[in-house]
Amino acid sequence: VCSSHLFFGVTSKQDCVLDIFFGVDYHSHLGTRRGGMVIHSKEKGFQRQIHNIENTPFRTKFEKDLIDFQGHSGIGCISDSDPQPLLVRSHLGLYAITTVGVINNADELIKNYFSDHGHQFMAMSSGKVNATELIAALINQKDDLVSGILHAQEQIDGSATILILTEDDSIIAARDKVGRLPVLIGKDHEGYCVSFESFAYTKLGYENVYELGPREIVKITPDGFETLNPAGKDMKICAFLFSYYGYPNSNYEGINVEVMRYKNGEIMAANEKKNGTLPDVDYVAGVPDSGIPHAIGYSKESGKPFARPFVKYTPTWPRSFMPANQKVRNQVAKMKQIPVPELIEGKKLLFVDDSIVRGTQLRETVEFLYRSHAAEVHMRSACPPIMYSCKYLNFSSNGSDMDLLARRVVQELEGDEGHKHLDEYADASTERGKCMLRSICEKLGFDSLGYQSLDGLLDAIGIDRDKVCTYCWNGKG
Repeated sequence: VCSSHLFFGVTSKQDCVLDIFFGVDYHSHLGTRRGGMVIHSKEKGFQRQIHNIENTPFRTKFEKDLIDFQGHSGIGCISDSDPQPLLVRSHLGLYAITTVGVINNADELIKNYFSDHGHQFMAMSSGKVNATELIAALINQKDDLVSGILHAQEQIDGSATILILTEDDSIIAARDKVGRLPVLIGKDHEGYCVSFESFAYTKLGYENVYELGPREIVKITPDGFETLNPAGKDMKICAFLFSYYGYPNSNYEGINVEVMRYKNGEIMAANEKKNGTLPDVDYVAGVPDSGIPHAIGYSKESGKPFARPFVKYTPTWPRSFMPANQKVRNQVAKMKQIPVPELIEGKKLLFVDDSIVRGTQLRETVEFLYRSHAAEVHMRSACPPIMYSCKYLNFSSNGSDMDLLARRVVQELEGDEGHKHLDEYADASTERGKCMLRSICEKLGFDSLGYQSLDGLLDAIGIDRDKVCTYCWNGKG
């Protein structure tokens, strides 16, 4: 059971509706299905609005609500699953709550805690339980919010980052118990905000003041913030944030995302030079847009010129436009790719992508490049082969491990036996690793394929390796 992708909250001495509106909108790159806002004022109490944003950007859906909203505090989120934020009435008072994370043991929790109490959970249209409602129910088992949050996080197999807005205009922010996602606090002259991405509030005139540690719970008011539960020592921040999900000007644990990506590309090219696997190409390019920074680093270190042989046309096809029909989806993907023939015809090209997950879009891209008369197409992935669907965060989880290109190829090569040797397959220096690379090249039509090593990726991130979650690559969370 998944919850939202992100959140943004403000508590201020002045009306904060616009800040929350723009702060949430700035996270739209992380989710495409539902947006929600709750504003609180002394006069009007809690005002809540949730909209479907599948075919229309967050901004256009919420613009008309802005006139009705008023208040000095509020929280908002974008979610691909649960409608949220929720309003919860309990012995702890009336509060609004939004959560980010995944609950792998939802059925078990309901059975153990709620089956004999006549507790009814709101089923969503999919029939699944609303994760945020379940977290609120766990919180309400205790006598205060802090004990309740710690209890909920302890019981959940998965992760839960939580934001609560109370009736006294304060926000309680709780980072997941091992800090898989960042939680940052910003300050301006009228109050404070809390966010998952720092750039969302720096553009609104807030400055960075604090980054929560794992398991830390902080109360934020217009006058300041205080720690209600101290940070724990164990941290497992998501490495995929650095290589793909994080916005370029975001900083996590003091590391800037864009700078990390340049460095990541440089490390890949340096390793290829050392191993003698650097192909002779005319241009190095990034698969737009997320592969571009990695490609800039690769180009610099390899000495091969950087170019943009095709660009993405996005004005009429926003990322949120994802038709259910696969045929239409494939056509939209094709429509977005606009070639620059002078940089493709007869040229040997090396593309760097941020990652290779299912591989469907890459095949389209390669076919498109050959149709545009490229001489050679070499592909590099800026992170290792993805072997496991994430069980901690909803924005990098897939339906099943078999949706992952690397796992499907392992199954084709060796059947069930292959899955006992995933560490070998993920290592390009082993026989199994070379075999997997060859198979993917044949399948997708590349002239050569290379993945960044896990060591290279962790070097590029540059924080203590034990504090980084690498579950999607090696199954170690």
